[in-house]
Amino acid sequence: MIRSFSSIHPFDQRLIAEYPLMDAAQVDRVLENSSAAFADWHTTPLQRRAELLNKVAEVLRRNKEQYATLITMEMGKVLSESMGEVEKCAWNCAYYAEHAPAMLEPEILPSDADNSYVVFDPIGCVFAIMPWNFPFWQVFRFAAPALIAGNTIILKHAPNVCGCALAMEQIFREAGLPEHVFQTVIIDTDRVEQIIANDIVQGVTLTGSERAGSAVGALAGKHIKTSVLELGGSDPLIVLRDADTELAARIALQSRFQNAGQSCIASKRFIVEASVKDDFLHALVQGVRNLKQGDPLAPGITTGPMARLDLAEEIAKQQQASVRKGAALLVGGDRHDANFQPAVLEHVTKGMPAFDEELFGPVASIIAAKDADHAVALANDNRYGLGASLFSRDIEHAQQIARRLNAGGVFINAMVKSDPRLPFGGIKKSGYGRELSHYGLKEFTNIKTVYIKH
Repeated sequence: MIRSFSSIHPFDQRLIAEYPLMDAAQVDRVLENSSAAFADWHTTPLQRRAELLNKVAEVLRRNKEQYATLITMEMGKVLSESMGEVEKCAWNCAYYAEHAPAMLEPEILPSDADNSYVVFDPIGCVFAIMPWNFPFWQVFRFAAPALIAGNTIILKHAPNVCGCALAMEQIFREAGLPEHVFQTVIIDTDRVEQIIANDIVQGVTLTGSERAGSAVGALAGKHIKTSVLELGGSDPLIVLRDADTELAARIALQSRFQNAGQSCIASKRFIVEASVKDDFLHALVQGVRNLKQGDPLAPGITTGPMARLDLAEEIAKQQQASVRKGAALLVGGDRHDANFQPAVLEHVTKGMPAFDEELFGPVASIIAAKDADHAVALANDNRYGLGASLFSRDIEHAQQIARRLNAGGVFINAMVKSDPRLPFGGIKKSGYGRELSHYGLKEFTNIKTVYIKH
C-alpha cells in the first residue's frame, strides 16, 4: 500500500522529497473546511475577490524564479519554460481580476415578464484533478476564474508534483485569500470517489488522460456533479501547398518539442501536401538537429528530460512499434533514462501508434497528403479533437477548411495555445466543457434565471 509520494528530479533521478498521503479523516476535514470557507467567500464582494486575484499575480511575479526552479526540479522542463509558465499564471490572474466583474454582470433577456435576466452565482466547492506537465498553469488556468466567480477549490495534483501543489496553496494564502478557500490534498486515486461523492463538492474538473477522464466523468455522472474534462490530443498541423513552409516548420518545431513534447495541445501529426513535403521536412529536421538536450537547469539547454521514466519508456515503445510497421526514423529517438532525444518519423500511416495514438513526448509524425481534402480527412481520422494548426497563404480558403476540422480550436498560420482571452477545450475523446474566456468563467456557476412580474 502506498503511504507517500516521491518527488524525483527527472534529469538524474535524484529524490527531492517525500509527501505522506492523507487518510480519510484528514480528507473529511478538508471538505468541511472548504464548505465553511465557501459560506464567507461567495459573499465577499466581487471587486474584493478581484483585488485578491491581483495580489496572487504579484506573489507569482515576485517569486517567479523560486517557483520556476521548483517546476523544473519536479517535472524536468527547461528553466526558461518554467519561468514563462509562472508568468502566464500571473497574466491569467490579472486578466480575470480586470475582466471578470464585467463578464459576471447580470444578462438581461427579453421575455413576457416585466423584467427578466440571468445571474451567474458560484456553485460551491470544485474538486480539481490536475496533471504534471504544466504543474502551475493547468491549476491557475481553471482556478483563477473559478475563484473569482466565488467558488472554493480542493486540488488533487499529480503525485510527482506535490511540491508545486503545496506551493500554490501557500501562494493563495500569502496573497491574502481566506484560509481554506484553496486547499491541496495529497491522496491516491482510491480517495477520489470519497471527495466526488460528498455533497459539499458541486463541481469536478480534470485535465489528464482519456482513461482518467473516463473514470472521473463516470463518477461525476454517478453522483450528479457538474464536470469539465480536458483530455488528450493528437493535434494535426496541416501544411497546404501554398503555405510558407519555413514558417510552418519553425512553428512546428516549437509546438512539438517545447516541454519535451509533453503537451496535450502540441502538434503531433504533421500532415503535409506532397508537393511541399520535402521543403517542410528539411527545415524541420534541421531544426531538430539544432536542439540541445541536457540538464534543464543549465543555460542554453532547449530540451529537458521527460517527467518520468515510465513516460520515456512508453513513447520509446510507440516509436519502435511505428518503425516496425513501416515508419522511417529520420533523426533522434535514443533514450537514456528519462532523457528522450527529439525525433522525427516519416512515412507514418494509419495503423501505426504514431498516427492512431497520442504520442506524449518529443516525437513528430510526418504524414503525406495528396491534396487539401485528403489532409482534412487525415486530420479528422482520429479519436481526439482538441486543437489543429493550418498553414496557407490563402486565408479565405484556410477559414473554409477550419470549419471542416474536428477540433475545439483551429489556429491558422500559428501554433495552438491556451490564452485567457479565448475559450479552450476539445471534442470527441479530448473531453468536454471549456476553460478560459467568459465561457470558462461560467462553467462552474449557476446560470440562474430571474423572472419578475409586477
